[in-house]
Amino acid sequence: MPLLIGIALVLSLLIKTFLAQAFSIPSDSMQNTLQPGDRVLVDKLTPWFGAQPRRGEVVVFHDPGNWLPPGPASPANPVQEALSFIGLMPSADEKDLIKRVIGVGGDTVECKGTGPVKVNGKALDEPYVFPGNTPCSSDAEFKITVPQGHIWVMGDHRQASADSRYHRGQPGGGAVPVDDVVGRAFTVVWPVDRWDWLSVPDTFEQ
Repeated sequence: MPLLIGIALVLSLLIKTFLAQAFSIPSDSMQNTLQPGDRVLVDKLTPWFGAQPRRGEVVVFHDPGNWLPPGPASPANPVQEALSFIGLMPSADEKDLIKRVIGVGGDTVECKGTGPVKVNGKALDEPYVFPGNTPCSSDAEFKITVPQGHIWVMGDHRQASADSRYHRGQPGGGAVPVDDVVGRAFTVVWPVDRWDWLSVPDTFEQ
């Protein structure tokens, strides 16, 4: 029995490191696609084979530089720490973000007024944007050619997402380095009544 438990723990750690990892949704910025408290699984395998983030994917990435406000440290929870170490629960002190990829390296992404968002001159049809929101805001108009090796990301809850639009004064002009991407969120696994695949919307097939 101890040997079987040890094997299971090693397999869990390997899966977390190389295959998939659970992440918790901390905010409203991806509503209604994702709700606060949802748990998603992130594919960490395909980047090992050179796959790059694609337009329309929902990705988890490390904070590229002070996107997240400083906050008090989460209280220690030995059980959660142990489970997060082997990938069965999100870390209590994770400093990662989750957004939708709108543009990749070389793309020109722009938005004037309230929208629509355009990628390489093509207007996006974005049914995933939070009801009542506009695709973008007049206080955050932008036009950027995404640097190679970077992605432009936006939250689905556009008026509640401090995404690439609001970090244009930082290196990359608000774009996120691909090296900071943990992987693609491909399914909601918790709560069970919200189970769903996170597919790429048809508009990005343009």
